[in-house]
Amino acid sequence: MLTLTENANTIAATIVAQQATTPDAGLRIHSSGTEAEPRFAVTIVPTAEPGDAVIGDEDLHVFLEKAAAEALDDKVLDAAVDEQGAVSFTLLPQPA
Repeated sequence: MLTLTENANTIAATIVAQQATTPDAGLRIHSSGTEAEPRFAVTIVPTAEPGDAVIGDEDLHVFLEKAAAEALDDKVLDAAVDEQGAVSFTLLPQPA
C-alpha cells in the first residue's frame, strides 16, 4: 500500500485543512494518464468515492482511486514546498 513520508503527511494535511469543507475531506489521488505513460492527479475532495482505498491517519485522509492504488502499491509519496510556496509531490520506491 502507498505510504507517505512525514513531510508529505504534514504538507497534505495542511492543504486539506485549508481547503476542506467537510470533516471527512481528504486528498484524492487518481490516475490521469495511460498504462504506457502513467500520471496521477491530486485533488482535495469532500469524501472518498465508491471503490476508493482509504489510507492516512487522524490528521489526513488519503483516498486512492482503484487504478492509482494498484499502480502505487509499492511506492512512497514525498512532498516539498519551494521558496514560492508551490507544493510538489514525488513518488519513490518503498525501501526493501
